[in-house]
Amino acid sequence: MAEIHTSYSSLKKLLSLLNGFVAVSGVILVGLGIGGKCGGTSLTSVLGVSTAHLLHVGFLCLVMGCATILLGCAGCYGAIKESRGLLLFCILSMIIVLVVEVTAATVVLLLFPIVRDVALEHSFVTLRKNYRGYNEPDDYSTQWNLVMEKLKCCGVKNYTDFSGSSFEMTTGHTYPRGCCKSIGTVACDGRNVSTYVIHQKGCFQKLLKITKTQSFTLSGGSLGAAVIQLPGILATLLLFIKLG
Repeated sequence: MAEIHTSYSSLKKLLSLLNGFVAVSGVILVGLGIGGKCGGTSLTSVLGVSTAHLLHVGFLCLVMGCATILLGCAGCYGAIKESRGLLLFCILSMIIVLVVEVTAATVVLLLFPIVRDVALEHSFVTLRKNYRGYNEPDDYSTQWNLVMEKLKCCGVKNYTDFSGSSFEMTTGHTYPRGCCKSIGTVACDGRNVSTYVIHQKGCFQKLLKITKTQSFTLSGGSLGAAVIQLPGILATLLLFIKLG
């Protein structure tokens, strides 16, 4: 009996430790979720619905992270109280979370190759139609101005994207001030396309690189969290069996 009690005690300590790691993986997922939602919102407004999967997966990570933290705590409590019902609930719930994490990571990786072609065409057409100017208050123009200033680029493919666009027809300018290397200079007049005045390369490749980084971060984080959670699930299952 003493040996059995010692075995239970050791297993409960191990399970408490592993559930602590499970809770930590939940914190990681929450962080990924917040980062994915913030980054996904900005990218979706510029690149369109082709990058909306980052926003959805970010929200999913946020929900799963909160659930995982609670399950980690519940697993610790179930081990201490030797509650088979609570342990079974934690096992089944963590398996569901694990499957969702692996599925989400797989979907993100599979969707990324599709994003390039769809996002390029959508961004080009939408920019020419909806971009209004540097000081315009609409969200779309504001987001593009921020992108061009921060990434030091102009348009989707290059600065010629604005030729024949709604922006040019409305303002008479070949490019907006956001394309200029120095916005306050006299040379930044909307017509001087010298390499000394404007950024001539487009923003798409830089935005695609950001999308790729976020995609790999979300998928890698989800898979990493799943790896951390697996030993906790197995230890919980083992204690559940021993208590039976």
